[in-house]
Amino acid sequence: MVEYRIDRHTGVATYVQIVQQTKQALRMGLLRPGDRLPTAREVVEATAINPNTVLKAYRELEREGLVEARRGLGTFVRRTLGATPADSPLRTELEAWADRARAAGLEREDVAALFTAVLDKHFQGDPT
Repeated sequence: MVEYRIDRHTGVATYVQIVQQTKQALRMGLLRPGDRLPTAREVVEATAINPNTVLKAYRELEREGLVEARRGLGTFVRRTLGATPADSPLRTELEAWADRARAAGLEREDVAALFTAVLDKHFQGDPT
């Protein structure tokens, strides 16, 4: 099951953070079709956010066809995104690179900027 972490300092709307984290879990294979998302109550208890925020995020995921709400049962994953399992060799390489970047004194924001610049260069025009 996915555990949401809300960062109130990013300026990113809380419901968007939930959507993004769910999509990341889908891409990494941590959530698979048929898996149940945490209930709104469980998310509220873990993160101290408004239940309507959770419901808004789940509605957005449902609108995108990623999850479906089943009355009285919960919200379930319909499909995954991407094909990169959590134990991918690419992830191992990226973790080693992140370790080197941190050892070189880069801050999180520096690494994010560098990584984004590389992504932009290699995935120009890619809609994903």
